[in-house]
Amino acid sequence: MFDKLRAIENRYEELGRQLAESAVSSQGGARAEYARLAKARSDLEEIVSTFGEYKTVLARIQEAEHILGEDGDAELRELAEGELLDLRTREAALELRLRSLLIPKDPADEKSVFVEIRAGAGGDEAALFAADLARMYTKYAERQGWRVEVMDSHLTGQGGFKEHIVAVHGKGAWSRLKYERGVHRVQRIPVTESAGRIHTSTVTVAVLPEAEDVDVRVEEKDLKVDVYRSSGPGGQGVNTTDSAVRITHLPTGLVVTCQDERSQIKNRAKAMRVLRARLLEQAQEEQRSQIAADRRSQVGTGERSERIRTYNFPQGRVTDHRIGLTLHRLPDVLEGNLDELMSALADADRAAQLESVSP
Repeated sequence: MFDKLRAIENRYEELGRQLAESAVSSQGGARAEYARLAKARSDLEEIVSTFGEYKTVLARIQEAEHILGEDGDAELRELAEGELLDLRTREAALELRLRSLLIPKDPADEKSVFVEIRAGAGGDEAALFAADLARMYTKYAERQGWRVEVMDSHLTGQGGFKEHIVAVHGKGAWSRLKYERGVHRVQRIPVTESAGRIHTSTVTVAVLPEAEDVDVRVEEKDLKVDVYRSSGPGGQGVNTTDSAVRITHLPTGLVVTCQDERSQIKNRAKAMRVLRARLLEQAQEEQRSQIAADRRSQVGTGERSERIRTYNFPQGRVTDHRIGLTLHRLPDVLEGNLDELMSALADADRAAQLESVSP
């Protein structure tokens, strides 16, 4: 940890020298460079300041221990003992703070996201629970002040979702919703079950940060665009014109469809946004050398045995298996009250990252 902190301290000082040497001119390029250097230095300020305080405390601890190691004045030794106790407490707090500051920030944390919900094992019951989860996330997003935009949706006859994709627009959406990736298992008595037996079904959830134009470059020549007549529920304008759009990204084979809007132009724009997000995710996976398929790394196969969370209706409980947290307020959770779950998952993630930063 000390090596990392000293390197950061050296970088902070070097940035200070570059700022001092940089002349602020009227030209945009020079101003942009100055702003970049100033931001880079500002980003390091807190950790450098904390490291400086930490080194001061260590020096004072060394002084106090030196006094205690000598056969000196009894009153002075008593004062040194009291100060040493306080200094040890400050040392531990500052060390924890430094380890926390050394955790790399997720660059996507402030981004909007796409949430893809798909029925897994369980047939109609899985599709119905997919609709329940879609409503839950919509409610949660509304509580956060985020905007939800339906990108694509495939209804079943009973009002469930075979697939439902939404864009959640709002600062910090990824930082919270990224923990929802995986297989969600539901245990309940289906409305169609006359014998009162509890069934187990699954829904898979994938969460992708929205890509900006600067994140991925999509060439028109790499796209195959098909238009066709929309299917499923909708107004007459949706179902009688070739407004649905299917875009195939030829280099990767990724396929995105959108038929939610009456306008072919709007459907194409929505499909392109989803495609960019998927291409960004794929690029990030490759960068991290994770060869597993993009969404399969999030949701597995959707089998009942794979789960990150269980929603047990007979017992009225929700259990997150990753952190062993059980809440006995299932109806409240399904109304979008997810803050306790989200915060516990974020805390567990942060604790795991803290352990990886050696003292």
